[in-house]
Amino acid sequence: MAGVLTNVLGEVLVAADGEEVAVSALAARGVSLLKLWNKYRVSNIPSLIFIDASTGKVVCRNGLLVIRDDPEGLEFPWGPKPFSEVVAGPLLRNNGQTLDSSALEGCHIGVYFSAHWCPPCRSLTRVLVESYRKIKEAGQKFEILFVSADRSEDSFKQYFSEMPWVAVPYSDEARRSRLNRLYGIQGIPTLIVLDSKGDVITRQGRVEVLNDIECREFPWHPKPVLELTDSNAVQLNEGPCLVLFVDSEDDGESEAAKQLIQPIAEKIIAKYKAKEEEAPLLFFVAGEDDMTDSLRDYTNLPEAAPLLTILDMSARAKYVMDVEEITPEIVEAFVSDFLADKLKPEPI
Repeated sequence: MAGVLTNVLGEVLVAADGEEVAVSALAARGVSLLKLWNKYRVSNIPSLIFIDASTGKVVCRNGLLVIRDDPEGLEFPWGPKPFSEVVAGPLLRNNGQTLDSSALEGCHIGVYFSAHWCPPCRSLTRVLVESYRKIKEAGQKFEILFVSADRSEDSFKQYFSEMPWVAVPYSDEARRSRLNRLYGIQGIPTLIVLDSKGDVITRQGRVEVLNDIECREFPWHPKPVLELTDSNAVQLNEGPCLVLFVDSEDDGESEAAKQLIQPIAEKIIAKYKAKEEEAPLLFFVAGEDDMTDSLRDYTNLPEAAPLLTILDMSARAKYVMDVEEITPEIVEAFVSDFLADKLKPEPI
């Protein structure tokens, strides 16, 4: 077997040579299950992730779908395929017209995983219809591909009737499943934005659309440091996040904080991108508002500003640096110590 089968929260991990490795043995080797959870951005269970043993790189995030769709292992080792190959075939418009997936070539593409039974999906769809219209009217080559998670074809047709873009036919369950596997979809709504070559620009299309109603920043290349808002706070649940709390009543404080953090964030992101891995931290600046106050209360943080923290919501752990002045050197040392497991967590 050429890969490693990793059940992040299960009883056993299966190594490349077929050896079963008990979790207790992994703990004895200093391997933390929590690290695995964060490293692979697992947001629900059960989760099954396939990894290439020779490189440590993720082969497939949705192992459960693999087992369901390919129980005989005919597609092993289940590595990622180009978007153009996975999507190949006929697509639908809501008027019944069909077109070939080759019509998407040369476009930026939003791959939209959604369902009518999901209230957040319906809310996002209303906003996304307007965003789609604005982007098209601006002359951008942009298309959205709806990948349905509806529970019946009638529900699919009702929901799709509201959408001005294209969809994978509901009857083509295999292709819908392959797209879910390709992007490791763990929840809906999810909007993956691709460039004209089919490479991922951002997995956070939902957040970008809600934060940029006028679509001025399309195609939404990720920013190293984000301002914490109601719409992107959901990302706090995706893994450890550095959050610098500032006094937003002080003019320019938030922007100065972003400029302080950004070089450090860029360095971390570039380091892991070179290894074709996701960065182990997200970076935020938080001002003073009701959402931030609720976050401070929930995590039992002091009221100080500035306040440098790393919040790991999935582990219910926090790391706090409460000093009078936050400097680049302090931030860099804080991040380095966290990544080297030198910081002692406090419970949330």
